Amino acid sequence: MMDDADYDRKYTEGFVLLAYLSKMREAVVRTTEGLSDEQVRTPGVPSGTNLLGIVQHLTGVEEHWFGRVFLGEAHLVANKSMQVPAGVTRDQVVAAYRRACERSDEIAQAHPDLSTRAAVPNPGEEQRDSLRVILGHMIEETARHAGHADILREQIDGATGL
Repeated sequence: MMDDADYDRKYTEGFVLLAYLSKMREAVVRTTEGLSDEQVRTPGVPSGTNLLGIVQHLTGVEEHWFGRVFLGEAHLVANKSMQVPAGVTRDQVVAAYRRACERSDEIAQAHPDLSTRAAVPNPGEEQRDSLRVILGHMIEETARHAGHADILREQIDGATGL
């Protein structure tokens, strides 16, 4: 059993935030597993939201916040659309999401001081956010869409608790 000091060293704020973010990311991906291409593209609401679109959207959100905003990669134009082209498969969308998440994690881990400010403000805002704020926002955004994905999956085949 670890003592309090070892526990505190192991479970730093950055580690905890990334762990919760990773948990939500995996929850989203799990909702797409074991379904046909038609099922992952099936809109469950009038807006057209579907499981595959949620994963593609979250890929763009990861790229936007960690690459475009935090690192200031002005050339990066993240695709946050939920409209997945017909020729793009579930495996391709999930692989792109996993790559974006890996890069986001690498960026966050390279900046252990969560007070580090983003290189540029989020477009439309004046203040440059701290890495802490960006991680908190990403947990909220991903968890919100994980909830949407749970409902969409339940509508497709009744699966819950994935």
